[in-house]
Formats: sequence, C-alpha cells, structure tokens
Amino acid sequence: MDAHTPDTSFLPPCDGAAVFLDFDGTLVDLAPTPDAIHIPDDLPQILHAVADRAGGALALVSGRAVRDLARWLPDYAGLIVGGHGAEWRRDGTFASRVDLPPDALHMLRNAARAFADTQPALLLEEKPTGLVLHYRAQPDLENTVHDFTGRLALSHPAFEAHPAKMAVEMRPRGVGKDLALADVMDMPGFQGRAPVMMGDDTTDEPAMAWAQAHGGIAIKVGPGDSAAHHRLPDPGAVRALLGHWQ
Repeated sequence: MDAHTPDTSFLPPCDGAAVFLDFDGTLVDLAPTPDAIHIPDDLPQILHAVADRAGGALALVSGRAVRDLARWLPDYAGLIVGGHGAEWRRDGTFASRVDLPPDALHMLRNAARAFADTQPALLLEEKPTGLVLHYRAQPDLENTVHDFTGRLALSHPAFEAHPAKMAVEMRPRGVGKDLALADVMDMPGFQGRAPVMMGDDTTDEPAMAWAQAHGGIAIKVGPGDSAAHHRLPDPGAVRALLGHWQ
C-alpha cells in the first residue's frame, strides 16, 4: 500500500455498505461558528462517488437543520437526516419527524434567548426543532450552560439536553442518531447492508454503537473517548478514506 493511500481493509465493500456520515467535525473542520465552516473543494465529488459505489445507500446524519445542510451542499441529492433525526430530506421532500406541543419551541427559544443575553460570549443557534447554546468563545461557561440547560429540560418536558463539543443542544425527546439509523436501515436500498457510521461528537456515539451492534463499522473522528472500534484523526483523513474506499 502506498504511504499516502489510507487503509480501507477493515471496511466492508462499498457496494455492500450503508454509509452514514456526520457533517461538522467529520466531513468538514469545526469552525468558531456554524456559518464559518469551509466546504473542501473535493467534498461534493467524494460524496457523489461514494453514493454511486454504495448504490445510493448514503445518508448525511447531522445535528444541523436539513435546509442548512442542503444550502452548504447544493449538489448533494441524497438522504439528509437533520436535527439528530428530527427532520429528513428524502427524494427532494423535506419533512419533520416530530410532533411538538403547540408553542413548546417558541417558549424554549424565549427562555434560551433571555439566558444568552446575559452572557455575551454565548452563541445561540436556533433550529427548526430545537436549539444549541455554544460556549466555544468562553469555555469556562461550561458549568453555567450545563446548569441552565438542565433546568430548561425540567421546565420544558418536550425537550432534553444533550452535551456536545463546547455546546449543549436542546432537542425533542425521543430523537437520536441511533434511532435515525434504525429507521433508515429499514428503507429499501439500505436493507441488508452493513451500516458504517462516522462521527466526531458525543451525539454520534449512540449511532456508532448501534452500527457496531448491528454488524457494521463505527469510526470515531478526532480525539476523545469512544465506543467506536476504529479512529481517524480529522476530516481530511475521512475524505481520503472515502475517496479510496471501493
């Protein structure tokens, strides 16, 4: 094997795999804010080639909103699972997969905005089915944010708090990337394949554990504890692996 060719020997053949890819920190480098990311020039072609080799069994599984991902990847026509499974884009159709109580999201946002206004270093990211409080600009706010979101989950029972990298996400109860993988694997075109999940964050861990428990592969991207049996150092290595995976 050439020194510059990544090892793909642990992967199933691409034409027998169901490929699940996180976005931020997995396909693209993390940035100070969600809108500051850079899309590598080769990423659209890599996704197209992998989808072709996998017979269309490729899904992006992200915490981002579906329409946000579609904006960043306008040439990607495949399945997008956004909001950790709360919304999907399938065959060009956008659909929510949660049924929130009336005004529940509005009240959650109001409470989070009032809290964020007291901490100028916080970034409040609002999503169609939830929100994220980012404290990357001031990491010592971690305990403050975790305490607040814990109380927020108690007072807004339709939502639960999930820690992420330098952030805490409030998302609807009963939503998760592992549940999303299970749903996708029941779809025609994905059934009978080996699930391959790649992710970098704590929110990806349930999905990576699910993939391994169902005869597939999980790849952790970057540092940190993980249930995944395999690891890549960064998104550049992920793209290199995908580019050579046959």
